[in-house]
Amino acid sequence: MEPLAPMRLYTLSKRHFVLVFVVFFVCFGLTVFVGIRGPKVIQTSAANFSLSNSKKLKPIQILSNPLSTYNQQLWLTCVVELDQSKETSIQTSFLMTVKVDGVAQDGTTMFIHNKVHNRTRTLTCAGKCAEIIVAHLGYLNYTQYTVTVGFEHLKLAIKEMNFTWKTYDPAFSQLEIWFRFVFVVLTFIVTCLFAHSLRKFSMRDWGMEQKWMSILLPLLLLYNDPFFPLSFLVNSWFPGMLDDLFQSVFLCALLLFWLCVYHGIRVQGERKCLTFYLPKFFIVGLLWLASVTLGIWQTVNELHDPMYQYRVDTGNFQGMKIFFMVVAAVYILYLLFLIVRACSELRHMPYVDLRLKFLTALTFVVLVFR
Repeated sequence: MEPLAPMRLYTLSKRHFVLVFVVFFVCFGLTVFVGIRGPKVIQTSAANFSLSNSKKLKPIQILSNPLSTYNQQLWLTCVVELDQSKETSIQTSFLMTVKVDGVAQDGTTMFIHNKVHNRTRTLTCAGKCAEIIVAHLGYLNYTQYTVTVGFEHLKLAIKEMNFTWKTYDPAFSQLEIWFRFVFVVLTFIVTCLFAHSLRKFSMRDWGMEQKWMSILLPLLLLYNDPFFPLSFLVNSWFPGMLDDLFQSVFLCALLLFWLCVYHGIRVQGERKCLTFYLPKFFIVGLLWLASVTLGIWQTVNELHDPMYQYRVDTGNFQGMKIFFMVVAAVYILYLLFLIVRACSELRHMPYVDLRLKFLTALTFVVLVFR
């Protein structure tokens, strides 16, 4: 039985369809323009250190610039200059040690992780040596940091070591706060208008898309994270973790929405939980569980080890990444199967064909611009 709640989609003309997509692309273009013309995301400051022709690499102590919560994160990178021909290609492994001290506002120094961290790094030089990430702090609890860096088993003729501090630009952080605030307000307004338009109809009379919109819009509100300013007010990892959780929940709900709608548009009447919803919840639930596990794992490692890098130290959770890719491949194949079947069976049916085309167009736009 067709739902009684009207869908505005059926009353739109071709001109209205074009207008919807034009407005979307104009808004998207404005955000891109603001991003291009706005402040840089990362600001850098040099912290050069001269070896003074020393024959032995000694621990190097580097003091950061004064920081605020608007800097969000802190990186220390190093570029090695070798005292030999630029045409020489070298790749060697060495042991790097890092000790991080936090400097409070009153000038007192506190040892953060209670130990000296060490990891094996690879120096790759082909004309110019590649940049090495020495340390990364995902959360700034102090106004200044002192990093002591040591190099062991690096038996090369080194001419210079150029250290660079990298942080988020405070101007970009302020722009990000305003952007998120605007999107939170817009999402809240759209959610209220949507609820107001369906207030006269029972939820049992809503169409599948309308029911899903009642779920996705509140999740989109959380995706834009109304609690984001807490990241600058509270010196804690929790607001950042909350932001990641909201994003993963919304994205997985969107994945589940595509599966349910492309399948449900062919299945009229009652949709049984065991045969219709359970397989979809199982696939998307595995994706959500894997993504949350990887995110928590990365956050915990970064909190306890400033030298941790997920792109370098991936051996511990390589199996989880493979599992995530396999489940993602299963999801894509299942979604393509549902899309092909829906298009082949419903392309000549009035109204349903219109819903299918509009949904497919929006899905394509989201996938391209995500």
